[in-house]
Amino acid sequence: MTSLSVETLAAAATEPITSAGNTQLGIAVLAGIAVIVLLITRLKLHAFLALTLGSLALGVFAGAPLAKTVSSFTAGLGSTVAGVGVLIALGAILGKLLADSGGADEIVDTILARAKGRAMPWAMVLIASVIGLPLFFEVGIVLLIPVVLLVAKRGNYSLMRIGIPALAGLSVMHGLIPPHPGPLVAIDALHANLGLTLALGVLVALPTVVIAGPLFSRYAARWVDIPAPEHMVPQRPSEELEHRPRFAATVFTVLLPVVLMLMKALVDIVVNDPANAVQRVTDVAGSPLIALLAAVLVGMFTLGRAAGFTKARLSVTVEKSLAPIAGILLIVGAGGGFKATLIDVGVGQMIMDLSENWAIPTLLLAWLIAVAIRLATGSATVATISAAGLVAPLAAGMSSTETALLVLAIGAGSLFFSHVNDAGFWLVKEYFGMTVGQTLKTWSVMETIISVVGLGFVLLLSLVL
Repeated sequence: MTSLSVETLAAAATEPITSAGNTQLGIAVLAGIAVIVLLITRLKLHAFLALTLGSLALGVFAGAPLAKTVSSFTAGLGSTVAGVGVLIALGAILGKLLADSGGADEIVDTILARAKGRAMPWAMVLIASVIGLPLFFEVGIVLLIPVVLLVAKRGNYSLMRIGIPALAGLSVMHGLIPPHPGPLVAIDALHANLGLTLALGVLVALPTVVIAGPLFSRYAARWVDIPAPEHMVPQRPSEELEHRPRFAATVFTVLLPVVLMLMKALVDIVVNDPANAVQRVTDVAGSPLIALLAAVLVGMFTLGRAAGFTKARLSVTVEKSLAPIAGILLIVGAGGGFKATLIDVGVGQMIMDLSENWAIPTLLLAWLIAVAIRLATGSATVATISAAGLVAPLAAGMSSTETALLVLAIGAGSLFFSHVNDAGFWLVKEYFGMTVGQTLKTWSVMETIISVVGLGFVLLLSLVL
């Protein structure tokens, strides 16, 4: 039996696979997304399977041959995993090293020792933002919740006054800043400049996290005034260690990939000469793969060995960091397949045709699409992947700055109003011991503020840059 090569699949995926009209394509998109939503929300099917079946349904409803739809899906899955899979893996390793070595606890304890009274909410948002850079959202919550509960209890603070800033810091990093999976996939789908997106993402993230965190927490604490549930305080990783990494070394390791990628973006803008020796060095050092790999290798010494880890313990830590991301990689890959199917059946061109008659800015359109999918599926990652696939053709003639802002608009939309179909909603509810109504008034409103304020700053930057 003859096997299809990757090149054959990729070539097939670049050709239109259906000549359906805009009306049929519009129905096909709605049907495909409806299949994904129903499978995730009603049948509780894993997002990987839901995205796979939704892609096939999209092709069928669009009138495309099933074989061509499968080729598009598999080619999209392969290219997406090839583009971001290694980066997600390296980010997971760095996050695991940070958690297991006690480096995260060192950052927390050092900052909290210097923060008192009214400064405490600001300290919490700073801690969450720094720790949230290399960590997935769920891991960040598990690490920070014990700190939030202890600080609230010992300092007699309102739980929301301390908890909301921490959650805001984690959520903003998750939605807007690479190397988190959502932003990485959007950058890959829209062919955006990673360093520039990271730089603009930081500009958007800083004021957004201040407004949604310390400032909003004042009102959240009035609306929901509850004590910290004592039974939810788990053991901190560093309690079992004799040594912890030093604060300066830990912060240096966490920020190393960010600094390298920002340095590349800055040199590219200032020098703008591919033949220049400095630019050639920064192009290599600031590439996402090299930047994250360097941070992981440095972290093995500054975090792992500083905590007394043997070579065998380091190996185990790396191994354990990779297992939990299997599901994330599959979701991201299937999302890339769904994106490729959307483009190949002609949906991207359909949106370009329709958007010419709409008086809606592209950034706002991308945000609205991400919001709709977020509300329907409850997944920020699925919303980011799907929205990026839908608006990818609109980025074709954009400058690098406009494309980076498009990524951020999608990321902001993917965070809109977390509710009962979002796993993060229930995670926060249970850890903080709140009712569904209390979680809606605090966590859900905070997520909405992040989304709307983030979009506002993205639109502001689009006017300035």
